[in-house]
This record gives sequence, structure tokens and C-alpha cells, in this order.
Amino acid sequence: MPGARVLCCGDLMLDRFVYGAVDRVSPEAPIPIVRVDREASMLGGVGNVARNVAGLGARADIVAMVGSDAAADRIQSLIEAEPGLQSHLVHNAARRTSVKTRYVANGQQLLRADEEHQSPITGDAREQLFDTFAARLPDCDVVVLSDYAKGVLPADVLVTFIDQARAAGKPVVADPKGRDFARYRGATLLTPNRKELAAATGRACGSDKDVESAAGDLLTTFGLETVLVTRSEQGMTLVRRVEGVRHIPSQAREVFDVSGAGDTVVAVAATAIAAGADVAAAAELANVAGGVVVGKVGTAAVTASELRDSLYVDDLLANESKIVSPREAADQVDRWRARGKRVGFTNGCFDLIHPGHVSLLRQSKATCDCLVVGLNSDDSVSRLKGADRPVQSEMARATVLASLQPVDLVVIFAQDTPIELIETLRPDVLVKGADYTVDEVVGADVVQGYGGQVVLADLADGYSTTGTIAKMSGG
Repeated sequence: MPGARVLCCGDLMLDRFVYGAVDRVSPEAPIPIVRVDREASMLGGVGNVARNVAGLGARADIVAMVGSDAAADRIQSLIEAEPGLQSHLVHNAARRTSVKTRYVANGQQLLRADEEHQSPITGDAREQLFDTFAARLPDCDVVVLSDYAKGVLPADVLVTFIDQARAAGKPVVADPKGRDFARYRGATLLTPNRKELAAATGRACGSDKDVESAAGDLLTTFGLETVLVTRSEQGMTLVRRVEGVRHIPSQAREVFDVSGAGDTVVAVAATAIAAGADVAAAAELANVAGGVVVGKVGTAAVTASELRDSLYVDDLLANESKIVSPREAADQVDRWRARGKRVGFTNGCFDLIHPGHVSLLRQSKATCDCLVVGLNSDDSVSRLKGADRPVQSEMARATVLASLQPVDLVVIFAQDTPIELIETLRPDVLVKGADYTVDEVVGADVVQGYGGQVVLADLADGYSTTGTIAKMSGG
């Protein structure tokens, strides 16, 4: 997938998440009071499709329309911060940027507030969008049209974009909305969910046969090549004009939040097609990716490494799945927190693990529900301990750590200290050995600054990696 180029066009929005806790009801009305702890912003709509494309190592060019407001500025900064994303935004002062704000407390979404402008685009802004699309079209491998019914892709715009893409020999993947699927005529791949399929065809879509029949009608009526119907826990159904029907069972192992799952399916299918996969293989990959992303918090994206891991999940040892990147660790920590779990963190080189290490890990786990261990990379160990260290490689050390019962995640970091990792994960408790004082513990001020706890663990006497190495070498 690296090297694939995907042109993502459609309704762009800002997804805001406000997280907190509810412990009382308002005296003003029978409504809960949310004590806000933190907020997060993400690209939504076609922006989330593009994030997923970039997460797979491909390039995503975003052609979309925003207002001239603070939300548009925030969207621009999010695009610039994401490697692999290219911004080609049309600013329209007459429209407000779409913003969806979700309020989440105690792991439950309480309310969603939408700010948006839904009327079809007109005038100069419409012409600018046409010009921008036409300029970017030659430099892409596939076109994604992400329609959220916010007015950026009315019927005449969709028809023009599809006709231009097909004339240029570019496959078109369209994520539809509404009842009138005639405006998607000529698309290479259409990805409705079961509810959208039923609304567009006026037919029941409960059983496999119902879905096959309804999707078949779309193919013949609107000149489509392929329809991929997403069916939640029932997986997906791929209906092709020539090759027929294929039912793909669901790959979800844990469903926490379905926000943006459809975007992930579209993005992975489109990127796979851009990279040369046939539609059937693209659908299989998209199904696996959908199963990954519904286990994440918020409008989430899937990474290439997560997709690889899921493809080979039956062959992976359980402890190997604990070894993750900082980004994957942050996603997992968000899931734990959303379930009310207390997250702990400790770190070290852990070269030749001995009973002292095991004691530290047990004490660390006793302070929390889920323990993340930061592990110095080989280069950082050499800088800290000398050129003859470490004795074992970082993956060997990580594998041994991950096999220990107290450890829930292992994250390798390349810096001399774990401060960046601590700032990213924001653990509830930071644990270090009692040979330090609280003032000497890296990250203690950060953790205490947001109300977290620093714990000094008792040391097990008589054990050290340096001493073990000395004995082994006859010192």
C-alpha cells in the first residue's frame, strides 16, 4: 500500500469528543451533569477516510469544503499534523464548517451536538471545488467519494466527479447516503450499509437472500460494477456483476465504538484497489480492518501494523500481541480508561530479567488495573549502560516482559528517558524503584500535575543485571 495515491472528496467535518464523569443530576432539570476531564478533536467524514488511508502508508489528498471559522483552522492543523495527508480545501465564508460534538461519560455517550450547513453548494465555491478536483485527479490511483449529505456532494457534483474519474481511467469507490442511488451511477464500488440498502431499494434486507437480491437490483438499475454491503455483526456481502455473491463473516473480536467504522471500510477497500488488489481481496481486507476499528475509542483509524496483526492473529502468540507502538498503546489506554480502568506505568532496560525485576512488576500491577511497561531501545540502553549493553536485543527483552503475568503492554522507546511516552499515555500511577526519590523520578511532575500518583516500589535485595553479568564473565 505505500506508494498508493487516493483522492478523497466529500463532506469534511470536525469530530469533537468531550470526556468526563457523571456523579449527580442537575437541580435545574432532570439531566446529568458531566464533570469534564478532557477533550479531543479528530478529522471526521471524508477526513477520517483520509486518516485511515494515511495510516496504511498511502497518500491521501483531501478535496473538500470548509467555512472560514475556527473549526476550519482546527481541521487544517489536524491535516498538517498527520503524515501522508495533503490538504486541498475550498473555503466558503457563506457556510459553517460541520462539527459533531460527542459527550461521553463513564464509558457511555450521553449526547451528540451537531453544527452544520446542509444546503447544496452553489456559485463560485462550487466551481472552485470542480477545479480543485480536476487538478488533483491525474495524480491519483483511485477516487473516494464520501457522501454525508451535508451538501458538498449533491447529485450534479457526484455525476460530474464520477464521469470525470471514469473518463480518466480511475476507479471510483462511493460511500452513499440517502435514497436516490441514481447519482452514484457508474461507480466502481458502492459501500452501503444494510439500512441504506433497504432505503434505496425499498426492500427488506434481513437475510442473506434479501441482501443479495437488493444489491443485485442496484447493479442492474444503476450501472454499478460491485456493491459491498456492510452488515454489522453479520459481516459483509460482496455482490459483483460477473463473479456473483460472496458473504464475508465478521472479524470483530470486541465492539466498543462503531464511530467511523464505515470510513475505515471505505478507506481500506479503496487503498487496496489503488495498490493493485482485486475487489474481492480489497473487501476481505476492509472487513478485517472494520473488525479492528470498532474496538477503538472515538472516530478511529486503523494502522498497517494492526491490519497485519489481525490478518495473522490466529498465528500470533498472545504475549507478542502485547508489544505495541506508542500510538497503539495510546489507543489501548483510551479503551481501558473508557471502561473505568486505572492505568499504571513503569519503565526500565530489563536486560536479563531477575527476581528484582519481577518484584517491581508485581508491585506495579498491584497499584493499577492495567500495567504498561516502557522499555528502553537497544540504542538508548547502550547510551545509558555502555557499549557492551544490552546483552539481549530489544525484541528479546520485550518478548520476555510480555510473557509475564503482571504486564499488559510493552512499549519500546528510543529516548534516554520515557518522558514523551508518559506525556502521551498520561498514566494514573507512575511506579519506580525505591532507590529513587519522588523528585528524581522522570515524569513525576507531569503525572502529579494532572492528579496522578507516584509510587516507589520496595527493592528486592541482592539482584542486579550488572552483578549477574559480572558473575557470568568471572568478575
